[in-house]
Amino acid sequence: MNTTSLDTLCAALCYAAGVDAPKQAADANAALCAYLDAQGAAGKCDRIFMYNPDAVAHWISDKYPDFIAEVKKLAPQALPLKAVMPSVTPVCFGTMYTGAQPEVHGIRSYTKPVITIDTIFDAMLRAGKKCAIVCTDGDSLSRIYNERDMDYFYYPTLDEVNAKAAELILEDKHDLIVVYNGNYDSTMHRWGTEHPLSLGALRANSHTFAMFEALIRSHWQNHKTLLGFAMDHGCHDIDGGCGSHGLDMDEDLDILHFYSII
Repeated sequence: MNTTSLDTLCAALCYAAGVDAPKQAADANAALCAYLDAQGAAGKCDRIFMYNPDAVAHWISDKYPDFIAEVKKLAPQALPLKAVMPSVTPVCFGTMYTGAQPEVHGIRSYTKPVITIDTIFDAMLRAGKKCAIVCTDGDSLSRIYNERDMDYFYYPTLDEVNAKAAELILEDKHDLIVVYNGNYDSTMHRWGTEHPLSLGALRANSHTFAMFEALIRSHWQNHKTLLGFAMDHGCHDIDGGCGSHGLDMDEDLDILHFYSII
């Protein structure tokens, strides 16, 4: 069972970028800050690239390490975290990028209102930095952080999302890029958490992450980048062979992020 809350991540990302954390954010994650210190990267990451696959549980990462082999090789700093309740996408992503618990950021169920409290995007914008979210239209990240002076790229398909994210890397104009891929989540809901199609989606997430890492390594050589493979919550199987999440159980709450400095 993981014990460190997901709410510690936001301030640690700000620590990497050298900006003040959002006003309601929890204290920065000590393990990630220690990694940044050891790499000489604290306050020096002028690029942060967050790849957000949906619903990849810690137990899935442990049981099927070969399906995320590229991630573990390219982002060796593993960060065990505990998601927040209810363990559903808008609630957890609300906490990830505000550093606040659900009762503070305001999303406490599967709803997608615009978050009005301070966020990492607001913190970066105050520091004169440029942010972008790249996401499939209609998903949580295409709704809950809107209405800010930043760039939003929402598309109907996953392929379009990833193509745009690659284009943004090549353009090299954004200091913080958040990319969402919901393919594992949608597949496991229909077929189950360990179905071959679901594991294929997980492998696709790993391949996509590796592609982004290679582009960053070759095109952001003049920057110091914090790269993250950062899911929102876990998952479990239910009757009928389908997958689900949202409960107060280790399978849904325990997640394992991966980070590297490039």
